[in-house]
Amino acid sequence: MKYKKTEFDSRLTRHYDELKWLYMELYQDEQAFDCFVAMLKRCWDGRKESLRKQDAKREADPDWYRRRDMLGMMLYVDAFAGNLEGVKKNLKYIKECGVNYLHLMPLLQSPKGRSDGGYAVSDFRTVQPELGTMTDLESLATACRRAGMSLCLDFVMNHTSEDHEWARKARAGEPEYRARYFFYDSWDIPREFEKTVPQVFPTTAPGSFTQLEDGQIVMTNFYPYQWDLNYANPAVFNDMTENLLFLANRGIDVLRLDAIPYIWKQLGTNCRNLPQVHTLARMLRIVCEIVCPGVLLLGEVVMEPAKVTPYFGTPDKPECHMLYNVTTMATTWHTLATGDVSLLKRQMEAVCALPKDFLFLNYLRCHDDIGWGLDYPWLNRHLGTDEVAHKRYLNNWFTGRWPGSDARGELYNDDPRLGDARLCGTTASLCGVEAAQYEGDPFKLERAVACDLTLHAWMLSQSGIPVIYSGDEVGQLNDYTYHSDPDKQADSRYIHRGRFQWELAQARKDKDVYQGKLFQGLRRLEAIRAGEPCFDAGADVSVEDSGDNRVLALGRRAGDRELICLFNFSGSFVQAGVDRPGSWTELMYGTKYENIRSIELWPNGFAWLLKD
Repeated sequence: MKYKKTEFDSRLTRHYDELKWLYMELYQDEQAFDCFVAMLKRCWDGRKESLRKQDAKREADPDWYRRRDMLGMMLYVDAFAGNLEGVKKNLKYIKECGVNYLHLMPLLQSPKGRSDGGYAVSDFRTVQPELGTMTDLESLATACRRAGMSLCLDFVMNHTSEDHEWARKARAGEPEYRARYFFYDSWDIPREFEKTVPQVFPTTAPGSFTQLEDGQIVMTNFYPYQWDLNYANPAVFNDMTENLLFLANRGIDVLRLDAIPYIWKQLGTNCRNLPQVHTLARMLRIVCEIVCPGVLLLGEVVMEPAKVTPYFGTPDKPECHMLYNVTTMATTWHTLATGDVSLLKRQMEAVCALPKDFLFLNYLRCHDDIGWGLDYPWLNRHLGTDEVAHKRYLNNWFTGRWPGSDARGELYNDDPRLGDARLCGTTASLCGVEAAQYEGDPFKLERAVACDLTLHAWMLSQSGIPVIYSGDEVGQLNDYTYHSDPDKQADSRYIHRGRFQWELAQARKDKDVYQGKLFQGLRRLEAIRAGEPCFDAGADVSVEDSGDNRVLALGRRAGDRELICLFNFSGSFVQAGVDRPGSWTELMYGTKYENIRSIELWPNGFAWLLKD
């Protein structure tokens, strides 16, 4: 019988030379490469026909995930609906929120109390039992696909749990598995590493190594129960890639590459963003294009823009499809606390100068804390800002300690010696909704809701995929019950990881309560964005001069259509605008303007102005 060439063969042929060159550059191991290619074929053989059809459809429409109607939501399965079956039953609500990109927070098996929120995986092919089974996850993925919704899942690349089978065998002394981690019999080499490797959590998990009960020392950059994998070992890369493809074959559309900058370790360096990381990222992109071209890679790179954008790769050798816009998120909250848009304006000028092919995920809040990784040299040079004093001010503002602040948050990894800490809290609580509710002040509540909607309008005005944190659509407040949970009380991030309050969602259609005002207002903003070509990913975007350092002005142009977006980050009424001729219509409320050189913006208000 004549051999029939498959899609796999065609794709492999297209990428084979580059893939082998990259692999051999790292590993110089022909046998390991042959095993790698055989694994890719095995994973392709195991891919369902429905997923292959989706791959073909997306290959024919490579910009499918760049549409302006893309809207994401991230949620914890247990907090939202108890388990995976519960999420499946509530897909109708998620669709009602306008969401077509659903990011499920870590749900793979991890040990209770030693998981860092699920980021210490003990089995990459098993779901945490209380959340369901892998069959349940596959069933949810199928339901999402039928509903026109993409499903995203975290893939924890840098480390495994100390309970993972590899770690247990390594602890028992098996050489093959010890070689998958960084094991040492003395502190000589670990101390050399620690001379150049920054600490990730200097307060809660100091150092980069952990000494085990038997005296062995293992690299643990994050927490002692998270053992760093040694990607210089081809067996690690081969097996972790197979784990990634296993999840892709369950119907996962987007795989978030957790902590990808950290995955290659080299003595004498900071073990961050090394060239080998990009080789690995490029190989993973090639792997997806061969086995599952409908699957996207989302890079988690929590660093300044200069270190983030290289993870997109180049037009002819792409790496990640999407990256997080972390710096803009942090700068947005800084701007809210200071009422000065200077730094945010500079940040957006840098973002607008990037190629349009670079796609960011934009968000206000995520599962993690807010770190104040701002451009302090620029702030000091232009505004005389002292880094330590400014961080202290921001944390005091957002915890409500600063006079006049109605924000309510808590600190994470507080280090009084350095005056540094990270911030936790829900969007609504940080915007003042919680304080207004507590005080029973309807005036404050109106202002807080307006601030919340303005921040979401700002997020939606940026190019890329906007992602809502579950509960923000109905103004969910901080959950302080974590203080009484022994497994959570040491981690203040659980303040914004509380159970979804379905009673708030039940009021989403009532415009007389804040939940309804937020939900309906957000849905209106999302619908405008989905229908307006100026929000296309390919639109021309520029930062404009608003005439007032309290107001950020963003221009978006698509063909002959022009949109001006104004955001007042202060708590005062402001007259601001841009010098543009012609008449304009404000899209949210329908107000007409004969010119927009100077229009009145409400405190923490915004305007989306479309040229008539």
